[in-house]
Amino acid sequence: MKKILATLLAASTLFALTACGDTTPASSQSSSGSNASSSSTNTANYPTQNINGIVQWGAGGGTDSLMRPLAALAEKQLGQSIVIQNMTGATGSVATQYVYDAAADGYNLLMGAENPALYKTLGISELTYSDFDCVYLIGDEVVGIIVSKDSKYTSFTDIINAAKAAPGTVKLSTTGKGGLPWEVGAFITDVTGATFNQIPYDSDASAKTAVMSGECDFTVCKVQSGIEDYKSGSIKFLCMLAVDTVSAMPDVPLITAEYPDFTKYLPWGPFYGVFVKKGTDPAIEEALSKAFEAAGKDSSYADVLSNFNINFLGYTGDEAASYISNWQQNTITALTNSGALKD
Repeated sequence: MKKILATLLAASTLFALTACGDTTPASSQSSSGSNASSSSTNTANYPTQNINGIVQWGAGGGTDSLMRPLAALAEKQLGQSIVIQNMTGATGSVATQYVYDAAADGYNLLMGAENPALYKTLGISELTYSDFDCVYLIGDEVVGIIVSKDSKYTSFTDIINAAKAAPGTVKLSTTGKGGLPWEVGAFITDVTGATFNQIPYDSDASAKTAVMSGECDFTVCKVQSGIEDYKSGSIKFLCMLAVDTVSAMPDVPLITAEYPDFTKYLPWGPFYGVFVKKGTDPAIEEALSKAFEAAGKDSSYADVLSNFNINFLGYTGDEAASYISNWQQNTITALTNSGALKD
């Protein structure tokens, strides 16, 4: 009798275990299928929540001033808010690293300028724009040399003569190694032989303010960042790093008028774009590209670009990637020739 009971108990236990074994995979399959369906649905319905727009530089700077109105127009296309966050530091690499460390899901956009194209070359970061996909390349622009309205320097040659007479005393406000003023500073040193005391700030707006307040003698300023201060008389543009006269500032001479050897570095200037981490779903990238393309073509944004003297590009996909790759190669060649990369 005991043997019969034992046999029945064992059979009952085996049945229970077998039943559990059958239902567990079924449950797992159901859950897995549900998750896959949810993921697919989320991609198809993207975006389902607010998007973070991470700007590499401080509020009020050139990059920030271009991204905010563009984001406001793009979010109308996307149906969700794009929340702008300024994340400064290390020539924009803090913001770049932040977006790279986040999930490749389209909810963290890197809103940046040209700087990451040089990070690896300059030893700033292992990241470059090859680690991201450009969903929208806005445009590029011309830069110039500025001083305060009360500056004793009335020409670019005045600055060079003073710097050569007392090396390291003339103060150039920069945004750090790899930033726009640093890059142009390297070109200036190569062409003229002058060296400067470079003082780093967290954005081009701060670098400009340092010149306006008298903390520094000069800086390199984008037309879009300085045009209103120029119009109000708060700053003076001494020259433009361009091959053609800037229509918005016809009275400002070209740098080549004083130093013809600058021709080898021109045309050259910063660019601006919106990026996602590489590996983002192509459908999400397409949705973002379409939204930003529509925003970039809006007449109100065309006015922004015109007012800031930005050369409109509007590139996406392979066209954007090709532009950035060419810019990177040309700039590295220029910095190498100037001696800035010998260290």
